[in-house]
Amino acid sequence: MRILLSNDDGVHAPGIQTLAVALREFADVQIVAPDRNRSGSSNSLTLDMPLRTVKHANGDIAVQSGTPTDCVYLGVNVLMRPVPEIVVSGINAGANLGDDVIYSGTVAAAMEGRHLGFPALAISLNGERHYDTAAMVACRLIRALAQEPLRTGKILNVNVPDLPLSSLKGIKVTRCGSRHPANQAIAQRDPRGHEMFWIGPPGETFDNGPDTDFAAIEQGFVSITPLQVDLTAYSAQSVLTSWLAKAEVSGKW
Repeated sequence: MRILLSNDDGVHAPGIQTLAVALREFADVQIVAPDRNRSGSSNSLTLDMPLRTVKHANGDIAVQSGTPTDCVYLGVNVLMRPVPEIVVSGINAGANLGDDVIYSGTVAAAMEGRHLGFPALAISLNGERHYDTAAMVACRLIRALAQEPLRTGKILNVNVPDLPLSSLKGIKVTRCGSRHPANQAIAQRDPRGHEMFWIGPPGETFDNGPDTDFAAIEQGFVSITPLQVDLTAYSAQSVLTSWLAKAEVSGKW
């Protein structure tokens, strides 16, 4: 199996390196990852400057100033030959639960892989200790996908509790929960007295119902949420059509 492996924590992050070692037990793995931490970069694509790559002695490729989406785009179209059979993103240091997926570069890398026509999986650890647990979960899922292809056309967003492998309670198929809106910006002043801001922490959990990714992780289960790129709110189309007619927006110009 040929696997393109990327992340948003950077090419040297412990998560991606731990996962690469585990995957190379049974697969041909090419790492193409940002040269630095690009967490929160979402699906951004670099269009205003050229991208340069550095190939390390172990074969890993770092994309200088590249986003996770850049890395997968280049990996699929230029840097990995033969092309991959699956795109894997992670292991992220910290969970990507609920509306975190809107901002997550980890999820974005998997989305780009799916957009380019490949099965794709994003894997995150709810902490920064038991990367080996998340790696074993990822390997088991990828082996299963090789033996029994999953033809949903969706991205699998996998979140793993930060526990020893023996302490996991199993796997649950979940939906995205949600958080309260983030509302903190931390103000500081630079040495020249100019005001600057840091984006604050994410909001607290709002929807952590029993079928959510938040609940599964809290209970010690691996959470797998199928995600789709199509953001169309189909249930709102008829409501929007009625509103346009009632508001007379679509009359003669």
